[in-house]
Amino acid sequence: MTRRLVSTLLVTCCLAVPGAHAQQPKPVKIGLLATFSGPFGIIGQSISDAIMLEVEANGGKLGGIPVEIVKQDDQAKPDVGLQAATKMVEQDKVDVLIGPTLTNVILAAYQPVVQAKVVMISTVGGPGELAGKFCNPYFFSTSWQNSDTAASMGQHMQDLGIKNLYIQAPNFEGGREVVAGVKRYYKGVVAKEVFTPMTQQDFSAELTQIRLAAPEAVFAFYPGNLAINFIKQYAQAGLMSKIPLYTASTIDGTNLPGMGDAPVGSFQTASWNADLPNEANQKFVADYRKKYNTAPSFYAAYAYDAARLLGSALKQAGGAEKREALIAALEKADFASVRGNFKFGHNHFPSQDYYLLQADKTPNGAVEQKTRGKVFELHGDDYSSQCSMKKS
Repeated sequence: MTRRLVSTLLVTCCLAVPGAHAQQPKPVKIGLLATFSGPFGIIGQSISDAIMLEVEANGGKLGGIPVEIVKQDDQAKPDVGLQAATKMVEQDKVDVLIGPTLTNVILAAYQPVVQAKVVMISTVGGPGELAGKFCNPYFFSTSWQNSDTAASMGQHMQDLGIKNLYIQAPNFEGGREVVAGVKRYYKGVVAKEVFTPMTQQDFSAELTQIRLAAPEAVFAFYPGNLAINFIKQYAQAGLMSKIPLYTASTIDGTNLPGMGDAPVGSFQTASWNADLPNEANQKFVADYRKKYNTAPSFYAAYAYDAARLLGSALKQAGGAEKREALIAALEKADFASVRGNFKFGHNHFPSQDYYLLQADKTPNGAVEQKTRGKVFELHGDDYSSQCSMKKS
């Protein structure tokens, strides 16, 4: 090797290595707290799959910054969620926490996360308290405020002129908020309002009561596997053809395959569907089907958006170390959402479009949800006026 070549290599080394090292951002540790077991386990897996789809497509990075994912199962239990969130913040030292899955677990896990000034992104539940008077700069939702989707169905049923409605949902914070959302926009008579235990699998007694009440329509909310049992039993009881079924946040890609033909003819409102024509959504649906050999759920769509949102913010903020800069970047929501229209309100909850969907058979015999129209356009939540927080 000549003296000139050795000198050139030394100069290049001295100039390039320190500079390159100085520009390397610190890896970001992301805590994924979700329900991976029990009747809601399919939801947590769907969320995880969507996030990993985006991370792996970018070589283990988001926004060009390496990320490490730490996963914990909250078991759909508030005490377990609180313990797991505390561990993630205090021991694992996560920079961002995504989750949990259910509203009551979010409320339990919320305080230790935001008190530690760790950004928390919910991809499923959106408690009214956190959209309203207890809003916090460190909390974001990429899904909805719990009552929003049901509110759009309440508006649709009101527009239809339905005069007598039977309502049923599981008895937990999220279920009660969903029912409140329906009743905020539906002004007809509520024949009966029934809340069932979260663990209930047999709805024969409730279906008998529906038959005896003979309402004009039924609104039901059941997430995860609970939806499979309720909708199959509703159809088997012969009610689907007699009393129209309207739902919200109930039928999705995780549970639809287990329902067979039972949901055909039912209606649902949602802020996302697989057939939305925007480019980001078409790519997401195709990539998800290719990787996991199944259709994505709306849980997956909102988690995928969360990963893309976080990637855009990490890129703008240069990582997660400067929390104020990260929050400001998140607020901009500078990414292409699979929903098309998407922006954050000052309370860090989304304004978005809401669509009417109908479960129908395709020519090949499969059952899919088809978008039939739009109920709300860039609709924000009804709690934002109670939030005194201002954007960064």
